[in-house]
Amino acid sequence: MSVDLNTVKRVARLARIKVDDAQAEKMTGELNAILGFVEQLDEVNIDGVEPMTSVVEQSMKKRSDGKTDGDYADTIVKNAPVSEDNFFMVPKVVE
Repeated sequence: MSVDLNTVKRVARLARIKVDDAQAEKMTGELNAILGFVEQLDEVNIDGVEPMTSVVEQSMKKRSDGKTDGDYADTIVKNAPVSEDNFFMVPKVVE
């Protein structure tokens, strides 16, 4: 895949980036080099290679998803000026 000058200008316009013709010419070469590198990566044989998140093998740290605390809502709202059914009651601020 190759990028031409019109494509660079269109992408710059969509990204709301102001580029003059000299900058667009330079960006055309840089984007073509990047896309050439990506095309090289497509040629690499990755059959049998497991996806990984790091170069060092490590397992994900997990915690149990259980209730460890709670059931003290009545203690929390005890100091509230007004509460109802363990909810804070506040005056209406939007008409």
